[in-house]
Amino acid sequence: MNEAQQKADEQRQLEQQLRRRRIASSLSRRHRREKIFRLMGIGAVLAGLFFVALLFTSILARGLPAFWQSTIHSSVFFDPALIDVPAKPQKQAGESPAAFQEREFAWQTELGMVNWNRILENSIVAKKPELEESRRDIRKLFNSDERYHLRDMVVADPGLIGKTVSLEFLADANVDVWLTGKIDRDLPDDQQQLSPEVRRIADQLKEDGIIKREFSTALFLNPDSRSAPASSGLAGAFIGSLYMMLIVIVISIPIGVASAIYLEEFAPKNYITDLIEVNINNLAAVPSIVFGLLGAAIFINWFHLPISAPLVGGLVLSLMTLPTVIIATRASLKAVPPSIRQAALGLGASKMQSVFHHVLPLAIPGILTGAIIGVAHALGETAPLLLIGMKAFVADIPSTPLDQATALPVQIYLWQGNELRNFFEPRTAAAIIVLLVLLIGLNGFAIWLRKKFETRW
Repeated sequence: MNEAQQKADEQRQLEQQLRRRRIASSLSRRHRREKIFRLMGIGAVLAGLFFVALLFTSILARGLPAFWQSTIHSSVFFDPALIDVPAKPQKQAGESPAAFQEREFAWQTELGMVNWNRILENSIVAKKPELEESRRDIRKLFNSDERYHLRDMVVADPGLIGKTVSLEFLADANVDVWLTGKIDRDLPDDQQQLSPEVRRIADQLKEDGIIKREFSTALFLNPDSRSAPASSGLAGAFIGSLYMMLIVIVISIPIGVASAIYLEEFAPKNYITDLIEVNINNLAAVPSIVFGLLGAAIFINWFHLPISAPLVGGLVLSLMTLPTVIIATRASLKAVPPSIRQAALGLGASKMQSVFHHVLPLAIPGILTGAIIGVAHALGETAPLLLIGMKAFVADIPSTPLDQATALPVQIYLWQGNELRNFFEPRTAAAIIVLLVLLIGLNGFAIWLRKKFETRW
């Protein structure tokens, strides 16, 4: 009996040892798999951060130099012998506005006939007399619209005639490309964009400090330009995007939030509301270019709204943003505990009072976050805007949402395809930096609002 019991005890001990070994082996495998999974997760995060850092480094390395531009510093003498025009007309007693305007236009026409290029040449020759015989080459140093800048200065203040004023002028785009080394200097002359004499003069003026690299305000204050690429800027595209975002905020957010509140809190649960919910979710996944086709068909062909107007762009982007706002708002409302609704109703509040006085304030952080992220998404869209004509070249800053305009993403698209690639490729990266700053700013603002209202409530 003792032997049988002893064998049974040995058998149990053996089974317990085997069980412990299996458990230890299983725990070891599980811990090993967990460790491998953590390492894979860390590796995926690091890989993602690496590619993001690579993207931002590439964009910054290309775009940051474009915020500085070659500028010519010179003292301009508004020579009365060259600006041989009568005094600026003054309105006479009893003169009709039409007659005065006609005389003023005639005076401005005479100013337009002045050889402003000669005045620019004189400003350089005054500092470098040895360039007297190279006036034609000196003219090619200046951006082509700088002569109009001088004319506009005199129109605004005729008292400048006969005076010397220190001014700064943008260098021509090809000069900027040459001086910044964006083109190979060892290329033969027939492959260079500037003649050997212009290149020599540009190098000499840079060495003498007449041409300097300075922060480019033109990039932010000027609209796009084809005749004078060096003065091309983002002002027109920025204002166009601003008008569109205002329209999206005014239309998409109120309608989206109201729709979500009704569907989540008041609408009866039946097959109609289920169908609406399914379509809203499907619309959120529809490619943005489809909304562009819809906008072109309805707003342009049917309502005959102006092509390439921020109003049409804002309406199209509002349609695209609506599903995102509705889904985000419904998710925020669902996150509010049901006990809040029940407590409000138990204290005698109506259904509407419980929603608007108790549920909605608690859902505001999520609603604001979803709305701002939706607006930021709309800000970066390009495809729908191309289909409604906003890819057209627009040389003016829009004054109203009905004026022709472009947008920041479309401006990036247009600059990337410009034939003067050596100049516009860095400028394209600079425009991308501006757009990224706006997007990051909007997302940061959404996070700040969320934290602010979460702390409050």
